[in-house]
Amino acid sequence: MLEPSMLAFFGRLLLGGAFVFAGLRNIANAKLLAGMMGARGVPQARLVLWAGIVLQTVAGSMLIAGFQAPYAAAALIAFLIGGTLMFHNFWDHVGPERAARINGVVGNVALAGSFLFVIAAGQ
Repeated sequence: MLEPSMLAFFGRLLLGGAFVFAGLRNIANAKLLAGMMGARGVPQARLVLWAGIVLQTVAGSMLIAGFQAPYAAAALIAFLIGGTLMFHNFWDHVGPERAARINGVVGNVALAGSFLFVIAAGQ
């Protein structure tokens, strides 16, 4: 069995790594994402997108490293709230598209719960 400190590290690696990966992937899709955000009425969509990419990659990296992990987790919860409102607007959809958006919301809620555990553990 792994030591609790190693389990905590692997948990931070998986959580933070997912956000670092997503942030880097978003760089490749920046034009598309900025267009989607602008169409949803986000002011200064390109600036907001790049702020989100920086937040994802920096906070994800901090989480992996265990550097100020509770603050990184709190920042990622804020990111999830904004991202959920921008991209998982299930209330505007019906049928399979609505179900897919609801699944995105549920996944983000689960991630936020994981981040609350990081905050509670202080690491």
